[in-house]
Amino acid sequence: MDNVKDINITTAEWRIMRVIWTLGTATSRELTDILGESMGWKSATIKTLLRRLLDKDAIKFEKEGNKFIYSAKLQETDTIELTTKQFFDQLCARKIGTAITSLIDESELTQDDIDSIKEALDKKSPVAEIKCNCLPDGCDC
Repeated sequence: MDNVKDINITTAEWRIMRVIWTLGTATSRELTDILGESMGWKSATIKTLLRRLLDKDAIKFEKEGNKFIYSAKLQETDTIELTTKQFFDQLCARKIGTAITSLIDESELTQDDIDSIKEALDKKSPVAEIKCNCLPDGCDC
């Protein structure tokens, strides 16, 4: 996760990134074909999102003739890890367990996913108490 320090990717930008991560590289035309159909986005929307991702240093491009070929500068797993950390940093420390349970309840998981989660939990050492981080002096969460 060395190349990912701080990233704030919007939901729409995540859609672009997911296509680029899946394909490896993509032109704006390919993105418009894929996301235009599934999201109803126009070419101008795709190009705006690509510009924002370029500004955030999340993607790069190479010019090939009159085409721009976009690829990710950020690794998918690193970005997921950082975004997850950023999300949990916004929660009360005492609510993180509830949030994780909710994510598990709402997600489709394979047996391998479930085994991996169980293994991570088996390795986790519980703490006696979680201090609230909502206010400097704590609160009664």
